[in-house]
Amino acid sequence: MVYFCVFGAGKKIKGRKRHILIDTQGLLMHAIVHGGDILDRDGGLLVMATLFGLYLFLLKLYADGGSQSQRFKAALKKVVKGVNVEIVKRSDQAKGFVGLPKRWVFERAFACLGRCRRLAKDWECLSRKALAFVKLASIRLMLRKLFNPA
Repeated sequence: MVYFCVFGAGKKIKGRKRHILIDTQGLLMHAIVHGGDILDRDGGLLVMATLFGLYLFLLKLYADGGSQSQRFKAALKKVVKGVNVEIVKRSDQAKGFVGLPKRWVFERAFACLGRCRRLAKDWECLSRKALAFVKLASIRLMLRKLFNPA
């Protein structure tokens, strides 16, 4: 199972979005940083299209509400065959904060990225530099989990 999420609209970073692909433990598998003018569903397809068959074992993809269109699902079937897409969205009856199943893995991954000083604010001028710092932050997280498994 793999999770896909978008960080952008209404968040601290303006003009730039981070599309990430994480595993069930919240470890980064793939990421793309680009301008904020790209729709969430198009950025999600861009992430999945740039994998180039690296993860053939993917069976299920959890995505946030920005990827719930039929167009996204149809295009994803063309890019990655055999992947079941499940949209994790908030209930209409919920008021205040409600922990969503599977969604907390997204939020925890972005919180870990947000703890890095260079990623807390948008200091980078180029998207490739911002992507490099996302990858460095995820490497730091992976090393921490490796040496402190608790």
